[in-house]
Amino acid sequence: EVQLQASGGGSVQPGGSLTLSCTAPASIFDEYGIGWVRQAPGKEREGVSCTSNTGGSIYYSDSVKGRFTISRDNAKNTIYLQMNNLKPDDTAVYYCASRVFCTRLWMRTGPTNEFDYWGQGTQVTVSS
Repeated sequence: EVQLQASGGGSVQPGGSLTLSCTAPASIFDEYGIGWVRQAPGKEREGVSCTSNTGGSIYYSDSVKGRFTISRDNAKNTIYLQMNNLKPDDTAVYYCASRVFCTRLWMRTGPTNEFDYWGQGTQVTVSS
């Protein structure tokens, strides 16, 4: 059962920008870390960014640091991922995900990086 509702993907040229949104039930948004995971064709799943339930901790993968910004609107139970200076390597299906803690471990690659809740994927394509 999809608990998280993600939106905002699309196609842009290199250097462009997109913003992803993810809305969660209050029971998840108020208690769990929440963020983004992506999977490109032929590649393992990798964590992109997360924010703790209080917003006091935020982490980014090295590959997006300085280009992506995660933020939260507590009144709307929604997080956003502002993606700037997009590169072809950012092309992937982006998933909103949630688990108890947002830590650096969120950025691991591979299927052992497990999450408690998922949203449906949203495609981001960066191509000229």
